[in-house]
Amino acid sequence: MMPQEQYTHHRSTMPGSEGPQVYKVGIYGWRKRCLYFFVLLLMILILVNLAMTIWILKVMNFTIDGMGNLRITEKGLKLEGDSEFLQPLYAKEIQSRPGNALYFKSARNVTVNILNDQTKVLTQLITGPKAVEAYGKKFEVKTVSGKLLFSADDNEVVVGAERLRVLGAEGTVFPKSIETPNVRAEPFKELRLESPTRSLVMEAPKGVEINAEAGNMEATCRTELRLESKDGEVRGERSSKSYSSSRPTLPLTG
Repeated sequence: MMPQEQYTHHRSTMPGSEGPQVYKVGIYGWRKRCLYFFVLLLMILILVNLAMTIWILKVMNFTIDGMGNLRITEKGLKLEGDSEFLQPLYAKEIQSRPGNALYFKSARNVTVNILNDQTKVLTQLITGPKAVEAYGKKFEVKTVSGKLLFSADDNEVVVGAERLRVLGAEGTVFPKSIETPNVRAEPFKELRLESPTRSLVMEAPKGVEINAEAGNMEATCRTELRLESKDGEVRGERSSKSYSSSRPTLPLTG
């Protein structure tokens, strides 16, 4: 029972009073029962909330170092195991543990954007199910030592390797001119220079040398085969026999 507060009021000024009157102050009846009910309900909610908090901490594996596979270290965040990001990820550096590979998986594509201070895309790399696309001012491929192997920009494409091999059965098609110091086939393979619909021109400031060390050399045309030397001679040699001409133009017909 709730203690009852009582106080006595003396009416000394009124004559003929019957004595002191007692007034009861407190909560009684249905109000008291409602108050007890709400207090009990509040205690139950507090216990349920505390139990849910403890359960979440246990399920999510909250510790002093981090949460679950996510650990907070001095250098940043350390994430172990597979992770799934539903929103964009912004990071200065992403690296795997020493000795382990770093994998990026996506159901559609993986896009890497490099932005400037105004959030404008400067370089973009898109790896999709059909193609790998790279957008930028220049594209370079280098070795571990820093030697340039391949470079491409708006002006030119540079191949820095010592040898460029074309393994296609149909060879290589150049819609325009090509500049190279040496065109050579693989050992025991044929070298064919062909222009199906237009002319084939070979030019050099110091001379053009055609050499077949272990086979034959053939030149075939439909109408006319012309060998021209503007300032010198056109000479063809075979064993000890030789033929030379001082004429600037030597037409050969079959």
